[in-house]
Amino acid sequence: MLTDYRKFFVITESDRKLPLILETVGYEQEQDYLKREQGYPCFHWLQTIEGSGDIQLENGNLKLNEHQGLLLPASIPHAYKASGNKWSTWYLTFDGSLAASIVHALELPVLTVVSWGEDTPLADIHTYFYDKYQYSHDFTGTNGSLEIYQFLTLLKKHGNVNRSASFSQSHERLLPLLLQLEEVYGSSEVGLGWMSHRLGLSPQHVNTLFRKAFGISPYQYVLQLRLQKSKEMLIAMPDQTVKHVAEATGFLDASHFISTFRKSEGLTPEMFRNQYNQKNHAHLFK
Repeated sequence: MLTDYRKFFVITESDRKLPLILETVGYEQEQDYLKREQGYPCFHWLQTIEGSGDIQLENGNLKLNEHQGLLLPASIPHAYKASGNKWSTWYLTFDGSLAASIVHALELPVLTVVSWGEDTPLADIHTYFYDKYQYSHDFTGTNGSLEIYQFLTLLKKHGNVNRSASFSQSHERLLPLLLQLEEVYGSSEVGLGWMSHRLGLSPQHVNTLFRKAFGISPYQYVLQLRLQKSKEMLIAMPDQTVKHVAEATGFLDASHFISTFRKSEGLTPEMFRNQYNQKNHAHLFK
């Protein structure tokens, strides 16, 4: 049976240089009332395992139900208590030289209720840490840094706000289309209308799914895919002309391909190809 646990981890001076540092992790079967007028000194993640709780913030109150959590930045005054008879919680606190930058780069919401499905890893994260928490060395130094990053990426992948689709849900919905694009990326028919028809969704919905899953528009995704394929072709087929590569990968013409490639990579397709030819040539004579 899962019991309460609270674990503080050894943090050395060298650890403080790490991008992420795991400070504490814990599980409370019956969460008591807690008030922090000065907030917590580092990032504090709190999620509900059973029941529900009320979170009191300076700009209003929030409720955390099952399969919901909240990321609090450092030094944000707050208080929380059970909404009913019982409130079970799991929490994790972390810091690090790049903690704020990583949270920002992953576009993780703060001071906002995040939800996830009961069949996602986040639903059982408290049992995962319970199985490992007793061994401090598992979570110190770079091990701890890795654990936090993995947790934050789970939050990015499975979490959603205001019932919007999560990254994983958006990616799963797009998967049939993504597989098709791998085969027909060079076709002139490929565009937002074509994608909309293939998925049976409105163009606006397709655009939303791409932005949720990849952070870019459908057009930008196809452009990046065509550039990726063109790089592979330039290296694998050194005798093919740039014009042929442009046509095979869906660009309007060679000049459009060259200008797009240069803007993306900082060099022309021929320069890119020559770099690899020179590397391979040097490798042969080592």
